[in-house]
Amino acid sequence: MRFTDLAIELDHAIVPSRDKRAAAALLARILDVAWSEGGGPFCPVYVNDGLTLDLDQVEGEMPVLHYCFRMSETEFECLVARLRAMNIEYRSSPHGPVDLQVNTRHGGRIVYWSQPDGHVWEALTVSYARQSPSPVAAAAVAQG
Repeated sequence: MRFTDLAIELDHAIVPSRDKRAAAALLARILDVAWSEGGGPFCPVYVNDGLTLDLDQVEGEMPVLHYCFRMSETEFECLVARLRAMNIEYRSSPHGPVDLQVNTRHGGRIVYWSQPDGHVWEALTVSYARQSPSPVAAAAVAQG
């Protein structure tokens, strides 16, 4: 059964952190969004009206995860300016060296940084994941 009228949206995700309060405050400052200390066991960062990132306290080993935000050109410019003002190193590739460059190879602009907690944070203006699908992928979607 397909629910074509049902829009599926990600509501929230857990982000592991060494210090959930400090990480939530830093991420909220980088993204220029609100956050709260009153999210039960989490410190929620309110990315937009439909998405919350719940920063969770982790002891011991912590996985490095990847989070990507698609935004307008204006929001992107402001984000890069905040990274610079906050002296947060950024780069043009997910795992490459800090080069303080913006990637433009995918039809938009992309930047990566690793604060808070060493995660791979990404901001982009055009989703390279949503560009024209391959003929095989298009056929699979058409077959349902």
